[in-house]
Formats: sequence, structure tokens, C-alpha cells
Amino acid sequence: MSKDVVTKLETMGVIPVVALDEAKTAVSLGEALLAGGLPCAELTFRTEAAADAIHTMSQAYPEMLIGAGTVLTIEQAKLAVEAGAQYLLAPGCDPDLLNYCHENNILMIPGVMTPTDVTMAVKKGASLLKFFPAGVMGQAALKAISDPFVGVEFVPTGGINAGNLADFLRMPNVKACGGSWLVKKQLIQNGRFSDITKLTKEAVAIVKEVRGG
Repeated sequence: MSKDVVTKLETMGVIPVVALDEAKTAVSLGEALLAGGLPCAELTFRTEAAADAIHTMSQAYPEMLIGAGTVLTIEQAKLAVEAGAQYLLAPGCDPDLLNYCHENNILMIPGVMTPTDVTMAVKKGASLLKFFPAGVMGQAALKAISDPFVGVEFVPTGGINAGNLADFLRMPNVKACGGSWLVKKQLIQNGRFSDITKLTKEAVAIVKEVRGG
């Protein structure tokens, strides 16, 4: 299952990262992303509506690959999986959380920023890591940090946008990038889902330009 999820993430190339204040908004958001050609989303545990939003989107659009982001605790991991999340992401590298996910065959993509972080994550069985914050650190830092770790792959997130998406995707050890610019809170709050679809189409076009298809 994990391999299938990773393959899908690589095919899509970009993961919309969103925090929803209301679970019901997940239906309109899912529709907008699908219309833009991106059947994928990372719904973050930055709001109390996260688990309900994951469940709502999963039920409304079973064809979408839905992940849970900003997972900080084992309890949140349990809630996310029960709600329908197919993969989890964390901003950091918590050994207890990694152990739990590894033992329960849950795909967890932990956040890393240093060689020490990468070493810890790999030791806990992770081989796909979230490079965060990618925009601040940049491609040069990711290359330097990752060079010693053959076979480890990354999902750069935090500060990714239409201007640097292609540069990160061209890196051979990058599977996909996470980006919140596609699903800005203001766009969602103002009901501007057509704008989200437009931004999504632009991101999908960048992925195709870099990777073909």
C-alpha cells in the first residue's frame, strides 16, 4: 500500500497543503482540485476540523489520495487513519510517532532539515522524508544534506510556489512537493474555488513540463 501511495504522489508531483476551519468546505475544495487535474490533498491538523474534513473529503471523493499533515502525536495519527487518511506527514521527526507508524504499517513522511534528522528518520524505517522548510533552505541545502543518504527521497514543503516548484522537481531525489499557495486560506474563506482550480491547473502544467506526461 505504501509503495502505491508513493507512486501516486510521484505521478502527481505536487500536494496541496491546506488547513480547513470547517469540514463541509472539504467537498468544494475537493471538487476544485479535481477540476484542476489534481486528485490529491494534504489536510493538516492545524485546526480542530482536520479529522472531520479528512473523513468528509474521503467519503465525497474516494478517488482522491488524501493525506493528513502536521501530525504531531500518536493520537492524531490514529484519528487521521480512522478518518480515511492514506498517508501522514509531520513537520519534525518524533521517534515515538515514527515507531507507532512503522509498527502499524502507516506511511509517515517525517519532517527533516539536517543530516541528524535524516539519520534518525532512516533509523526508524523512513525512506521518504519531508524537507521543511524548503523555501527557506533552498535546493542547494537539500542537495548538500541528502548527498550522503543514497536511496532516501524527499517531499520539499514550506515556501514552495509556482516560481520554484520546477527547480525542486528537477532534483532526482524529489518525489513531489507540498504547496499551500494552491489553496490559500483567503481563497477558501472567500469561496474562490475557481481560482484554486486555476492555480491547480498551472501547477499540474509545471509538473508535466518537468516530468512529461
